[in-house]
Amino acid sequence: MDVGFITRKMANDLNNLNPRKIAIKEEVGKSMTYMDLHHISNAYANKFYELGVRKGDRVGILLYNCLEYFSLYFAIAKIGAIAVRLNFRLSSAELEYALNDSQTKILCFHSNLASQLESVFNHVSVERYFCLPHRNGSIPGWSESWSVLESGSVDEVKVDNIKLNDPVMLMYTSGTTGRPKGAIWTHDTTFWFSTIQALKWKFTGIEVAMTTGPLYHVGAMEDIALPILMMGGSVIITKSQEFEIGRILSVIEQENVTDAFLFPFMIYEMLNLPEIEEYQLKSLKTIYTGGDPLMPWALEQLKKRFPHIGVVQVYGLTEGQPIAASLEPQDAFTKGHTVGKPMPLTEINIIDEDGTPMPVGEIGEIAIKSPAVSEGYWRKPDATMETFVNGWCKTGDLGKFDHDGYLSIAGRKKDMIRSGGENIYSAEIEDVLYRHEEVKEVSIIGIPDPKYIEAVCAVIVKKEGSKLTEEDVVNYCKEHLASYKKPRKVTFVDEIPRTPSGKVQKYILRKQFSGTE
Repeated sequence: MDVGFITRKMANDLNNLNPRKIAIKEEVGKSMTYMDLHHISNAYANKFYELGVRKGDRVGILLYNCLEYFSLYFAIAKIGAIAVRLNFRLSSAELEYALNDSQTKILCFHSNLASQLESVFNHVSVERYFCLPHRNGSIPGWSESWSVLESGSVDEVKVDNIKLNDPVMLMYTSGTTGRPKGAIWTHDTTFWFSTIQALKWKFTGIEVAMTTGPLYHVGAMEDIALPILMMGGSVIITKSQEFEIGRILSVIEQENVTDAFLFPFMIYEMLNLPEIEEYQLKSLKTIYTGGDPLMPWALEQLKKRFPHIGVVQVYGLTEGQPIAASLEPQDAFTKGHTVGKPMPLTEINIIDEDGTPMPVGEIGEIAIKSPAVSEGYWRKPDATMETFVNGWCKTGDLGKFDHDGYLSIAGRKKDMIRSGGENIYSAEIEDVLYRHEEVKEVSIIGIPDPKYIEAVCAVIVKKEGSKLTEEDVVNYCKEHLASYKKPRKVTFVDEIPRTPSGKVQKYILRKQFSGTE
């Protein structure tokens, strides 16, 4: 097999891809053809090489969503370097940690993000900074102009020692359980993950995909976007800031988007939009969603309002294959309590504490094995040995298979609440409370209790105008669940903390409401 689809198939193989076809387009109108992508990534790659970047060196990307993100990423891959895709929402201290942990050599950043680097640029491993102007942000004196990178030759990049199992990217985990770890993605990890998706959903190159998340996240680039580019389709990228669901729906209609990745909270905003009747979304065939379960009421409203759109719910994680299982549209109502079946070339096991597979119907830890599973964590051998065992990635998620082979999620291992001698799973209570007409968002956590060891705590965001009380919540749960599963504490909040991919950060809630992590 030729080296890495990133370095050959997508950016170089212009015999199979139409060079004048739009590969990537920003929602504001700027676009890049496949030929542009090829030439610009060559220019960046050749300039990096001229500046001394070699195979294995880390190059950081701290950018908002933009066309340059893709060409920069492909350039890094072409010379065998390793892209460190950084969350632009990180604080200065968090950036300092990630840059030093990865030993990033060169950092490319948007001018509006300079303030986050001001206090740390003298305390990190970075040797050179390249600044891309963004809005009104000025280029700081300690960085170099982006035009330096653009001055590289567009000639073919002559690097021949790249192997399929060489790292191509460090993706720092979203941190639902604390300080992030850098998951290592190789050229073949990326190739196989795109291939798995293309096989599953039969992408042909006619698709127009829209990605709504930040490009530093696998949910915005590796999910849907890269496989559709691999097949010769087009990708629309949305702005990183000022998310507004009405604007997203307008982009779908204007660009004739066929496939869109929308996180659950985006779908909820969409369905609650007062002017939802104004949108037809005729071109949209499939919505992909994941991060958290999609509530049944949302599926029902989507089916009623947009019967032509199929909803695919996905499950996975950065290091354990971002889409390891999927629930197809035809199963949404009969198996909506599950995340579907394993993806092609993907094995999923339910294991006990000793790693022994458990019987059908029994809850245990989910373990994933496939050619798209990460090889481990950057510079963290102990964490790697704990998570990656004999080719399997232990996810830390609890789940079970039913007799039809569908996987259900019972929550994180930390989300299992041991109360009064009973095992209580957060996901079960959350599913019930999301059905309450006055509940907008809910997260269930365990808090210390002198009598029961742990007690169930419901953290709830009410819908606008709601007069919901703690007593109402407890009584509702008693109607639909065994009494021991009812919340013993209910807290109403304005917002539930989430990662950029929409996952609830329960460790923050535990710290806030119980004083523990």
